Amino acid sequence: MEKATFGAGCFWGVEETFRKIPGVIDTTVGYMGGNSEKPTYEEVCTDRTGHAEVVEIVYDSSKVSYNDLLQVFWENHNPTTLNRQGVDVGTQYRSAIFYHSEEQQELATKSKQELNNSGRWKNPVVTEITPASNFWRAEEYHQRYLQKRGQDSCHI
Repeated sequence: MEKATFGAGCFWGVEETFRKIPGVIDTTVGYMGGNSEKPTYEEVCTDRTGHAEVVEIVYDSSKVSYNDLLQVFWENHNPTTLNRQGVDVGTQYRSAIFYHSEEQQELATKSKQELNNSGRWKNPVVTEITPASNFWRAEEYHQRYLQKRGQDSCHI
């Protein structure tokens, strides 16, 4: 089993998207990349802790590759909007890849360059690619939020 961690806006919809992929064993929403310990949702929402809303994915690499996960990541948010996804604004909603190995860093960097060169987006990709740091699990009511409510996606 391996881990991947992505920030792509509101973690509810991001988790639901990755949870449905064959080979994904588990998903957990939480916070990463900030400057405080054990942040709460309310603290992260102030846009002062530096944390991003993220989904930590545990996956079976014999069934789904990291490149496959990267493809899903790029296809399911706008990586050209700095600190924003749709109506959600703030650093907690930034586009981010938190890598867990040198291989993940290389694959993420290469895929970002390919996306920038593809012409798919008018503006440059602003996704940050940084080492994974402490993962702080979000409050239980955020875990599988959309699934608990019988929703397939997050529409705000």
